[in-house]
Amino acid sequence: MKLHRLELEGFGPFLSRQDIDFDSFSDDGIFLITGRTGAGKSSILDGVCFALYGGVPRYESGDKRVRSDHCSPDDPTSATLELTIGEARWRVSRMPEFDRPKKRGLGTTRVGAEAQLDELVDGEWIGRAAGPRDVGLALDEILGLSQQQFLQVILLAQGRFSQFLLAKNDERQRLLRTLFGTKSYEDYERILEQRRKDAERLLQRGGERLEDLLIDVESLIAEHELLSDLGAGDASSAKARVEIAAKAAVEAKKRAAARADDAKTAERERDATSRHREIHTTLRDAQERRVRAERILADLGDRSSATERARTELGDALRAEPLRSLLTLVRDAHERVTLARETARSAADAWSNVGERPVDERGAREIVDALTGDIALAQEARAVERQIRTILTEQDALKNQHTAVAAAEAKAIVRRDGANLRVAEATKTAGELAKVAALESSARAADGDVRDRLLAAQEAQELLRAAEAADAGYVAANTLAQEASRAVGELLQRRLLGAAGELAESLSENDPCPVCGSLVHPDPAHTVAGEAVTDDMVATAEERRATTQQAEQRAGDSAKSAREAHARASARAGGVGVDDLAISLHEAEAELARVEEAVAALARAHSERESAEADVSEVSTELIHLQEQRANVEIDIARAADRLAAASATVEAARGHYETVAERLDALVLRRQRAKDIAESAAFLAEQERAAGVAVSDRDSAVAEAGFVSEDAASAALRPRTERERLASMIAEYDSALRRETERLVELDEVLATATGLAIDVPAAEAAEAAAITLWTAAVAAAATAAEISSRLSVLVTRAAALHAERAEAEAAHAVIARLANTVAGRAPNALRMTLETFVLAAQLEDIVIAANLRLQAMSSGRYRLQHTDALARRNAASGLGLEILDAHTGQARPPQSLSGGETFLASLALALGLAEVVTAQAGGIRLDTLFIDEGFGSLDSETLETAMRTLDELRAGGRTVGVISHVEVMKEQLPAQIIVTASAQGPSVVRQGSHSRS
Repeated sequence: MKLHRLELEGFGPFLSRQDIDFDSFSDDGIFLITGRTGAGKSSILDGVCFALYGGVPRYESGDKRVRSDHCSPDDPTSATLELTIGEARWRVSRMPEFDRPKKRGLGTTRVGAEAQLDELVDGEWIGRAAGPRDVGLALDEILGLSQQQFLQVILLAQGRFSQFLLAKNDERQRLLRTLFGTKSYEDYERILEQRRKDAERLLQRGGERLEDLLIDVESLIAEHELLSDLGAGDASSAKARVEIAAKAAVEAKKRAAARADDAKTAERERDATSRHREIHTTLRDAQERRVRAERILADLGDRSSATERARTELGDALRAEPLRSLLTLVRDAHERVTLARETARSAADAWSNVGERPVDERGAREIVDALTGDIALAQEARAVERQIRTILTEQDALKNQHTAVAAAEAKAIVRRDGANLRVAEATKTAGELAKVAALESSARAADGDVRDRLLAAQEAQELLRAAEAADAGYVAANTLAQEASRAVGELLQRRLLGAAGELAESLSENDPCPVCGSLVHPDPAHTVAGEAVTDDMVATAEERRATTQQAEQRAGDSAKSAREAHARASARAGGVGVDDLAISLHEAEAELARVEEAVAALARAHSERESAEADVSEVSTELIHLQEQRANVEIDIARAADRLAAASATVEAARGHYETVAERLDALVLRRQRAKDIAESAAFLAEQERAAGVAVSDRDSAVAEAGFVSEDAASAALRPRTERERLASMIAEYDSALRRETERLVELDEVLATATGLAIDVPAAEAAEAAAITLWTAAVAAAATAAEISSRLSVLVTRAAALHAERAEAEAAHAVIARLANTVAGRAPNALRMTLETFVLAAQLEDIVIAANLRLQAMSSGRYRLQHTDALARRNAASGLGLEILDAHTGQARPPQSLSGGETFLASLALALGLAEVVTAQAGGIRLDTLFIDEGFGSLDSETLETAMRTLDELRAGGRTVGVISHVEVMKEQLPAQIIVTASAQGPSVVRQGSHSRS
């Protein structure tokens, strides 16, 4: 980043425009800003900061007014800075907001701030952004440094120089957080803390889910008496209860296997009776199918003669089909020969029509070749003949153009004189309107500000009602949530009181009691009607409690959001009501209308002047163009006459005895085409006759080879494709039916031969099969029930084991996350009590100290070194960002506050330069070509001052320019390049600058 020029007007102590050229100090590399106290030396740096960021470091917590007190109401206030960043040169201009007296009545009107950002492209300034907001956003991306970073690394202003060195831990943390943007690490702490809480809730929910699942498992075991032979075991822990459930699952699996064996035995019996029934059914069906097969074979014998005739007809058609294309080809060849003879005869007749003697193919081709050359020469002459008409038209047009140009030249002179008169009148009008139009930006800003505040006030009214409604909704949701919680508690209490009655209801005679194991139940407890609480009732109540709690949370969030939205809108309105702001808006609109009317009139005046000036320029350019055009037309007229004479001579020689060259060319082209037709038709006829002879020979050979006595016999045997398909289908159907029924009859005879002497009784076999199916169905149902119980219990046990393992993992994860969250937040086991953000900033501070010591050791002749310390602070204060001074004379470290004034300056300078290097490296390696220092050189003795001067001199390396603000006389002598700020006798300050070679 390199600063080139600063322009201040109506800013701080400066009333008139002050131009400061930083480029004039490039050769010196270091310059002094000097002047009496209060003259305005630091205001130059204020102007640089204001131009870039719209703020002044000295006014951060107080009056932010930068407008000069010497300004009258109509005097402008602005700061304009030109600078280079990377390869681009920029110009930024700002005007602050200020109050000026109203044009009508008493009081003041707020003039809004303005800003403009331009880029120098090919020698011209191009606008890139306008308005304080858009300019600020654009500069944020271009500069790469925030205002805090800029003040710490480029513009080292008064009151900030030693701030970083002498700050406490928390103060230094706030400054480093601003410079390095590490506030996001607080978000990491919050995220880890939330994850710790989430892990704790997850652990609790895992235990609840495991308990609910174990209760379901134990209920299933008790219902089906799966542990009657295994014993209950020790169920005091979740692990033991899971193991007992696993034993019950093994028992259920054994029962399911036994029921499955019973089902398989019944299935075998069912299959045997089914096979017996199938045998009887098959024999009965075979007898019926044999009768049908004999009847079908008799019908097929009646159709045999017609089928054989169709078979013969199809065979002849298939032999003739390959000859179809050859027969067609011969017919087509004879037709083409006939056509070729007619074409040749037509070409001969056409040739005789042009008065020529008959020729053969060879003679016709010789004529074509000879005429082709003659046609080419005639075509060239015809093009010249066409040009003659164009040249004549061009001559007429040029003469008309010459007349028109002369007339336009006279009219342009009259227009130029009128435009000059309009320029003078518009200039006079613009000067009168400029004073009123200068107030446009302030009037528009005031109107926009009041309009925005009015909208905010109206929004605040609406949001207030919304906030009240949201608060009422939250109160209602809170009431419902409390009622749902009380309902769950009451149900659980009733459930406990009725547990004995529920257990007694499950007892039956001669079954052991699940509590004492007795087979006798002399006095079981009873439940009172209407008092039993079921699991579904409890689950429904708990679900309603969760729903109402979620609704309460949402209502609370909505109420909070509504209150915050109302507060933001009220703040934007500035605490002023809608009615007052409406009155202010009416006044601002009236003022803006007056100014806009002047602006519009001024714009019209400027537009009129620009239009007139453009007309003057345009007409003057037009006059020059018309004069040149008239001379060029006269030259073109002479050239056209020369071209006309040459073209006429060429045409006369080329047309022969014809009226025109075109007529002679048409005759040549026609004769050549007739000769060409003779040659081509003769060649085509010979080719077609040869092709016809080949086709006839191929046809006769194929007909004989296919076994036909003649071409006519082959043609008669041909059948259409549909007829051939019909014959083939009829034959295939007959053959297939004959073969199928014959084979079927043989097969049925074999089947019936196996049942000789057997009494076929299908109804008896079906009754035996039905009885076996009934027994098998009952066995399958019993096996399915046992398998379902086993599967269900196995799934529940597997889930219980998985939940138990998940809970163990959740306990381990909770321990890890809790330790990490506490460590990052600076709680135990973090012995140094350093948060994550402090740890990151400590690493940055170590880099800053390393960079600073490179200069501090040289400036202190090796005596002092800065060092970072993360020792615990007193009274549980934050630690990790401490600074100490290591004194080589004593070998002891001591606090920076123990340094003298001059030593503090040297240490602060070294630390500031080190901080600048690290910050710019973190900001993307920005190159700093300009640096300002406004701090305490007057506190240094001569030797220390000389050391500081050497350090500043070293900063010039690489083309950097360093500006120093001081009124120390020695520095005035050593730094000949100076900006001198002087307060005039009338009050406002002025700036002078100069530079010459250093002695």
